[in-house]
Amino acid sequence: MSASRPPGATLEPLHHVVAAQQFDRDRLSALFQLSAEMEKVRASGDGQLLPGRIMASLFYEPSTRTRLSFEAAMLRLGGHVIGTENARDFSSAIKGETLEDTVQIVAGYSDCIVLRHSEEGAAARAAEVSPVPIVNAGDGPGQHPTQALLDLYTIQTELGRLDDLQVVMVGDLAHGRTVHSLAYLLALYRGLQVTLVAPDRIRMSPGVIEHLRKHGAEVHESEDLLAAVAQADVVYQTRIQLERFSEPWEEAEDQRRHFRITEEVMEHLPRGAIVMHPLPRVGEIDPAVDRDPRAAYFRQARNGVAVRMAVLQMLLAA
Repeated sequence: MSASRPPGATLEPLHHVVAAQQFDRDRLSALFQLSAEMEKVRASGDGQLLPGRIMASLFYEPSTRTRLSFEAAMLRLGGHVIGTENARDFSSAIKGETLEDTVQIVAGYSDCIVLRHSEEGAAARAAEVSPVPIVNAGDGPGQHPTQALLDLYTIQTELGRLDDLQVVMVGDLAHGRTVHSLAYLLALYRGLQVTLVAPDRIRMSPGVIEHLRKHGAEVHESEDLLAAVAQADVVYQTRIQLERFSEPWEEAEDQRRHFRITEEVMEHLPRGAIVMHPLPRVGEIDPAVDRDPRAAYFRQARNGVAVRMAVLQMLLAA
């Protein structure tokens, strides 16, 4: 667990957002306070905190929620947006230009770059050469730190605490970059119990499990979803990311049904718990569950705008 800073100590400037491990409890607390303020700015509709600033959306993979929420965040702060939603096909990458060269060119047109890429480590490579802040919006099966930030903010706003949580992570834990980043953030908090529910082929990587245990978390693995959710505070469902497989997985649909959140599963979930999903969902949660007040995934998605407003404000306001 990260040590707290002395009272009155100031946070070091945030230059890039590449990985969840950049954040400690103090910075998360400051970010979430700012996110709550951004909720008010969003509600007022008159935010002019970053006038004249330009954010470039550089997305090499398809995205709806992440790209649009970042763009909405920048616009609500009074800034401007440029970019492309499919840089892999509609940029000089198709001509063979390297990511590093593209980033240095785009940095000349903007004040920050929000990057999504299919290769793990791409955001770190971009940050090494970029003169403007890089925000990792997902790098293959690696990390998705701003999704984890909004996930943690959602847990805090829904449950009122981040210590002493029982969290169940379900689905594709091998390729799910959102669960990787969220695990690193959750490890900062006391009394964490994590149950990992996944088919054997897509279990959580040993490195993430080791990190959780090293930081004092109690970690269990299971394939019994009903038993796992019975004591949960948070159930975090993910989809099977077939696009990450090198060859077809014929059993994928059967596994999806086996680990699906249904009304039966919700009957075993405690009254005060919540169900989350980074979305999009592809059959992992029965739409009938949407009516349950414990279904937090659409509220979770909405929180992305305020949290990303806060991230952009931290990066660009200085």
